[in-house]
Amino acid sequence: MSSPADDEPHARGKRAMLRHALATLAYRGGKAIRDASPAVADFHASEKTRTPLQILAHLGDLLDWALSLAEGQQRWHVSTPGSWDEESARFFAALGRLDDYLAGDRPLGGSAEQLLQGPVADAFTHVGQIVMLRRLAQSPVRSENFAIAQIMTGHVTSEQGAPKFEFD
Repeated sequence: MSSPADDEPHARGKRAMLRHALATLAYRGGKAIRDASPAVADFHASEKTRTPLQILAHLGDLLDWALSLAEGQQRWHVSTPGSWDEESARFFAALGRLDDYLAGDRPLGGSAEQLLQGPVADAFTHVGQIVMLRRLAQSPVRSENFAIAQIMTGHVTSEQGAPKFEFD
């Protein structure tokens, strides 16, 4: 039977992997958000789909929820979207708060797996939706080999490294 101390390296590894996932989300999300034409924010693919701006606001909501789960006090809030720039700043600020929590020593209120399978995985889905909607709105994002991208754990700001290999 293992003691809590024996589980510490395993738990730190899970947190490190989550932090790398957040850095990946910052990289991919930044690419989806950056240099969007003004028409992208309010582009409607159909009556029943969210606009890219609504999706970006939802990303902020997801990351706020993720932090509340990590803290063990689950809270969900649906925000009213601000401007593209405001929601972009909110996205990166929320990533930063969650990454800071995971980098610290405070215990997780739930499992690392729950954070990954819930809000973090959902956030990746929504970043992909923004990329797809940008292409439909005639403001495409170039494809990239993300396996060789310069993604560093803890780097969750809007300032990201230049792509190493893009293609159309």
